[in-house]
Formats: sequence, C-alpha cells, structure tokens
Amino acid sequence: MTAVLSSLPETTFAEYEALKQILDAGSRRMTVRVVSNVSACGLRFPIYVATMGSRDPSAPAIGFFAGIHGLERIGTLLVLDYMRALIGRLEWDDLLHAQLSAIRLVFMPIVNPGGMWAMRRSNLNGVDLMRNAPQNAEGRVPFLAGGQRIGPWLPWYRGARGAPMELEAATLLRVVDEELASRPLSIALDCHSGYGFHDSIWFPYAKSTKHIEHLPEIFMLKAMFEQAHPHHGYLFEPQSRQYLAHGDLWDCAYDRSRAPAIFLPLTLELGSWLWIKKNPMQILRREGIFNPIKAHRTERVLRRHTNLLDFLARAAYASPRWLPQGTRRQQLMTRAVEHWYRRSRA
Repeated sequence: MTAVLSSLPETTFAEYEALKQILDAGSRRMTVRVVSNVSACGLRFPIYVATMGSRDPSAPAIGFFAGIHGLERIGTLLVLDYMRALIGRLEWDDLLHAQLSAIRLVFMPIVNPGGMWAMRRSNLNGVDLMRNAPQNAEGRVPFLAGGQRIGPWLPWYRGARGAPMELEAATLLRVVDEELASRPLSIALDCHSGYGFHDSIWFPYAKSTKHIEHLPEIFMLKAMFEQAHPHHGYLFEPQSRQYLAHGDLWDCAYDRSRAPAIFLPLTLELGSWLWIKKNPMQILRREGIFNPIKAHRTERVLRRHTNLLDFLARAAYASPRWLPQGTRRQQLMTRAVEHWYRRSRA
C-alpha cells in the first residue's frame, strides 16, 4: 500500500504550498513528519505535523490545529501565519528560545487537505470530520447540523454506522495521543470559522450539558486571558451552550485522556456572519460563507488573533504558577459551574 501511495501524484493548492514553504524555511528549527497519506481521485495528500521546542516528555505542550473543515481556510492561514512569525523570531528573540526550552509546540495546520483542495467542508468521502467520532450526544441535537447518517449528499454527515473513523479524524486523535494527552499538561487550539456574529472560544462538551473534569483549569485560562487582554471580545464558553452535536472530535480526544494528565482542548470559532454582514455579496461565493474575502479583512483577522495563540504558549510555559490545587481548585470549580452552567442563558 505504501508503494502504491507513493506512486500517486501529490496535488497542491495555495495553503498547501504555503505550509511546505514554511516547513522548508523552518527545517533547522522544526521536526517535520508525514503522519498519514490521504488518497482519493487518483491523487495523494500527505498530512504534515511539525514540532518544535523541548523534547522532554514531561514538558507542557500546546497543539495548534486547523483545516479540519476544508472550506474554513482562514483557520489554516492563522496557524500558518503564527508558524511563520515564530520562525522569524527565533533569529533574534532570546525570550522565545527560553520559552521553547521548557515547552513543546505542535502544528497540524491542514488536517483535511483533500477537503481543502476540493473546497468542501467534508473530506473527499463526504464525511464531516467534526461529526465522525463514535460518541452520540446526550440530548437533542439540531436537525442535520448536529450530525446525520442519512447520507454524504447532505452536510454534517457522520459516516456509516459502525464504520471505522475516517483516516483524517483517526490521524488527528493519534497525534493528540502521542504529542499532547500523554503529558502532565497539554492544550489544543483548533481554529474554525463559520458560526455567528461573534468570535468564540469553545471547550468540551459538545455532546452533553455536563461539565468536564478540568473546568477549574479552563476557568483559570479564561480569567488570565481576560486580565492580559481585557478587550479581547471573545465569547468563552462550553460548546453545549450553543448546541449539542454527535461525534465531536475534541470530546472524543478529551475522554480518551487519562488522569493525572491535564488535557485542555479549545476551539476558536471565528464568527463569519460578521464578514457577510459587511460584504453581503460574498455569500454568493462558496468560500465567502466561511472566510473573509477582502484582503484587508483577512489581514485584520490574522492580526487580531495572534494574541490568543501567543497567550496559550505563555500559559503553558508558566503553568506551575497558575494550575489550581487543593481547596483553591474546588473553589474555582464552584465558581466555574455557577458561571457557565447555572446562570441564565439570557
């Protein structure tokens, strides 16, 4: 099978070429590997993961993911822009070198290269990777949008009941297991777009209105970010406050992690409806529903969210100073439950 895959032509698109250029420019600083090869339509799409920083398996790690939905290109652009900036800073930034001596960074900017090439939300099999994990929601989900098994001709298709997970989804979970969830502390940020008028930071669960075990740690991240960036403008909440969904990959990844490891998966959901409101004609373009079309808006998005990515890397580095313990952790759990799960949704 390996020989067959290697004989297939490797196709490309703009974001894919940008990623390979960044990997080439950072070859002295990064370890790069192909973690899977997606093949379809007689073409081959390697999935790349790049790592940099500490090789100590006990060092905190943060993973940056994007491109799970092939149409949501702006998330991939954001991660690529951050990678490019880090490589440039390593030429002169001693503080960044000190940071990377103590933490590990993991980058998977194009999880679904076939879908991005074909300009699809799904992969080339018609499966929505964010509905492809095996768990079912513990409540009512939105029709279709919460995940459906009717068929791949409709959006949000989960895949056939009982079928193995799609290669891209299984690969993401394997990378999380190997690079993140096995460590004492790890954080994941998955960059998406396409929902609402506000930029949001979501965390599990999407399957349930129950809270996760590491709610105090999430609450501390939120408090620290608001202190450092008081005008950030994000809506920070569990995804379940918006809607429930079957098969969420980050729910699955979180539930696979085991104590005493602390794994904190976050999703950055960029509110694309605001871009449509400012430029209604872009809704006539397939990519316009999920991405800013005008160059100055794309540049603004890339500038605006860099602070979040940099903050998470700093938080991982400084984790001994803020991870809650003992009575303090219990107090934070009470406050977090009150804040997110008992207050009015109004």
